[in-house]
Amino acid sequence: MKRSTFLFFKGLGLLFAILCGIGTAVLGWYDGADWMNIATYSIAVTGLILWGWYHFSVRWINEDLKKNIFTKFPKEENTEDEEDEENFFFKNIRENRWKTVAFLGVILIFTFVSFISENFFSGRTLVSFLIFLIFVIFMGVISRYIKGSKSVFIGIGVLIGLFIIGSLTIPGFLTTMNMKSMLVFASFLGLATIGQTFVALLGGLDLSIPFVIGSMNVALMSLISKGVPPWLSCLVILLLGCLIGFVNGILSFRLQGQALILTLGVGFFVKGGVQILVSMGTFSAGTVFGVVPDWMQNLASMGGKTLGLPIPPVIIIWIVVSILVIVALRLTKWGRHLYALGGSRLSSSRLSISEKGYWIGAYVISGFFSALTGILLLGWSGGGYVGAGDIYLFTTIAAVVIGGTSLLGGSGGYGLSVIGVFILQIITTVLIGWGLSWEAQQFILGLLIIPMVALYARSPHIRSQI
Repeated sequence: MKRSTFLFFKGLGLLFAILCGIGTAVLGWYDGADWMNIATYSIAVTGLILWGWYHFSVRWINEDLKKNIFTKFPKEENTEDEEDEENFFFKNIRENRWKTVAFLGVILIFTFVSFISENFFSGRTLVSFLIFLIFVIFMGVISRYIKGSKSVFIGIGVLIGLFIIGSLTIPGFLTTMNMKSMLVFASFLGLATIGQTFVALLGGLDLSIPFVIGSMNVALMSLISKGVPPWLSCLVILLLGCLIGFVNGILSFRLQGQALILTLGVGFFVKGGVQILVSMGTFSAGTVFGVVPDWMQNLASMGGKTLGLPIPPVIIIWIVVSILVIVALRLTKWGRHLYALGGSRLSSSRLSISEKGYWIGAYVISGFFSALTGILLLGWSGGGYVGAGDIYLFTTIAAVVIGGTSLLGGSGGYGLSVIGVFILQIITTVLIGWGLSWEAQQFILGLLIIPMVALYARSPHIRSQI
């Protein structure tokens, strides 16, 4: 370890220790604590962080310093090497530029929210933000020693960090009702993301998902209002979703270079066609009124119960389906062939793996789960609306990419997409809890997605294929 490196890490620890000590004092003053307690706890926090940083960060970077905790940095150094050494600070900035962008982005977001949201900035939020920054740095240091799947580690780290800042800054964040609400909305997005994950693993995209969700939602309500038995209506909608996926698969396979625009065109076609059919003889083309069966409302409503337990069945459905999908991708011959095909089509063809069959199958799965999401959303909303899937236009892709699945195929999986779904859901909940407007939420969400994707969606696998 060079002397500049040693001094840099010591200085960084001293800076954060002082900031946390000041933050503790501000929080104590804000809560009306006695000044003696404020001083005692501030000094204790500063001292503990200094000790912890020095003995568990600085010393663990250098093997020589591990041997004796009382060892001081050796004075014997080659001054010629030190003169030629690149500035340590700028060297680390250059080597970790995406992490630096993410770190600065978080600070920018905190500053932006403090200006646009009334009563947001306080001693508690400041201390919470400092705790979050310390956690981010801590996870960044640990990630240097992770040799396995770094995407999973970083994704879980981001989840924990967001959960910490939400718990500290939003009253009622940890209540049962809020947890249940987040899980219900995450279930809808998670089910819609299944098809997008399968398609992405082959190197494709499906932009028809939101239009299929909205169209099947309003079509189901229309069928039920016309007297078709609900169970039969659901079966017809699921088959129709599979048929749309089949059409997407056939057309996009023949025109793979235009799959993005093609699926978008199919989505517009389906949405317009369903609106024309359900609006015949009615006064509304976008909304269909009717009575949703009780069992369907129980599936997806916040007050739904599973076997008498106050857990909405949609959450259980998502958990079970997620386990089945992850197992199918990782432990079955079909899943291994899917990864092989996404990784190298030439090698897969030599192994007699049917590219056409897997490609069409992925889009059929996407259509099926899009239709299923539309059915469940009807139980949640209580009325058919053709725009019910609009919010899933890019969130399904964002969840896949944030999770770490390569859009070029062959890398990732649905387990990573689940992490991406939770990240998006917690970010949305936190932004709403802060009382931000819709425009501000979109601004900050986009500002967060960019560095997160830069952190761990840029894998060597992607760069090797470009």
